[in-house]
Amino acid sequence: MKVVAFVPARMGSSRFPGKPLAKIMGRTMIEHCYRRTAMCPLIDETYIATCDVEIAQAVEEFGGKFVMTANTHERASDRIAEAIASIDCDIAVLVQGDEPMILPQMVTAAVEPMLKDVSIACVNLTKRIDTEEEFHDPNCIKTVIAQNGDALCFSRQPIPYAALEGFENIMAYKQVCIIPFRKDALLKYTELAPTPGEIAESVDMMRFLEHGIPVRMIETPHNSHAVDTPEDLKNVTAMMEKDPFVAETLKHQI
Repeated sequence: MKVVAFVPARMGSSRFPGKPLAKIMGRTMIEHCYRRTAMCPLIDETYIATCDVEIAQAVEEFGGKFVMTANTHERASDRIAEAIASIDCDIAVLVQGDEPMILPQMVTAAVEPMLKDVSIACVNLTKRIDTEEEFHDPNCIKTVIAQNGDALCFSRQPIPYAALEGFENIMAYKQVCIIPFRKDALLKYTELAPTPGEIAESVDMMRFLEHGIPVRMIETPHNSHAVDTPEDLKNVTAMMEKDPFVAETLKHQI
């Protein structure tokens, strides 16, 4: 079974234009994401999926692979669906290009359930939310999970409601943006009409849920640190300067 990772990237972010090429310790954010993803032993190939020539050129410069896509996609999942038309795979793993501190073992944790259970169409990683500040941050996508491990919903709002019990007494979880799709499920995703919840929340996975397709949630102990704003970039840079894993990624042959 061929497992291929795709890191979607575009220059036109509304909150932080050009952020894939923002530098962290002398290398672009997209290179950090690419290198860490490629280190997962379950990944056969890794590609940047982009609509921008500047990003493609940057990927070439560090020796990575890329696939060009249309500039009309609203959702990263639709961008990856276009990419797999030209790249052979059985499982396509979407790894968001604005989380430069992901670890290879996080990718492994997301992919392994699909290798063991052919009925799973899509997996998302999830992590318990540690702070009330993050719980109220709209850039943090919250999720509620059923007892069988499937997602019930995703929202940028602070769910579940915490005012009655207090934040410290609730179980709040966030989406971690490492998302493996089975190929046929991803092709179906892009054929489905966008849904009200997907549009209102700007969350890809709501399209699956609102069309009745389960999304399996797998908890990870590892935190992720998305870069949504220039301030986030400063914070992540400070953390990565103290992260010994950065040196390991630079040794890895891509």
